[in-house]
Amino acid sequence: NHASFTLFLFLAPLGCIHAAFIFIMTMYTQLYNRVSFGWSSVKIDMSFAKRDPRPIIPFGLSAFATSLFALGLALGTTIAVGMLFFIQLKVILRNKTSIESWIEEKAKDRIQYYQTGEIFVFPYDVGSKWKNFRQVFTWSGNPEGDGMEWPVRDGCHPYTLTIEQLKQKTDKRVRSVRYRVTEDYSGACCPLTKGIRTFFTTPCTEEPRIDLQKGELILATRGLKHWMYGDKISEDGIPKVGSRIRGWFPRRCVEKCLQDSDPEQPQKEEKKTR
Repeated sequence: NHASFTLFLFLAPLGCIHAAFIFIMTMYTQLYNRVSFGWSSVKIDMSFAKRDPRPIIPFGLSAFATSLFALGLALGTTIAVGMLFFIQLKVILRNKTSIESWIEEKAKDRIQYYQTGEIFVFPYDVGSKWKNFRQVFTWSGNPEGDGMEWPVRDGCHPYTLTIEQLKQKTDKRVRSVRYRVTEDYSGACCPLTKGIRTFFTTPCTEEPRIDLQKGELILATRGLKHWMYGDKISEDGIPKVGSRIRGWFPRRCVEKCLQDSDPEQPQKEEKKTR
């Protein structure tokens, strides 16, 4: 359905541009006539309706306001849907979604951080924008692939991206840092009691917040300046029994465990969110 959706994103702005042109010319013509010949001098000859069965629509103040409102909707839709069209076209030409781009960026960061000398090649970009485009838009109307497997680049296989994600998961666990809770936190989205900066810099995400009790252990995997994200764990470093409890919490509510401190690289163990 990607090709059909992209065609819709292309044709919808064209229809809105056509409608906007009609609205502009209609309002211009009516305003020009009234400004040039007087607002009350432009009359509609109703006798013409007897010769022409097509209805004559008076263009009054209400019609002008409605046309102006419709023009705004047409222009707004053109801009919004047009931007989405260019985003989808970029995805098609690169054969890479925004999530896959994020995975590729993290892969390059991981290779640079550990100096492994690996070269990560994104498997679904076949090397040519035209070839990527032809995988979605075909003469038959059916994209290449069966919905489960797609053509991949030479030297790659269908599980190249999966293996890289597993490496990133392992790296995430290795670079995570243990913290001990020093202040209770109720799990509020915008806590007023944790400082004005914490209140105004709350993460804009659908990920949950977790309540904290003094003395609990948290395995932090990423963080911002005033917020952190992690899992609740037991004293032996194992996640607590039951459902996994993870989410955001204020940074000021925790302190780093001494046994996890590294005097040479105190900042490298924390992964910043992008």
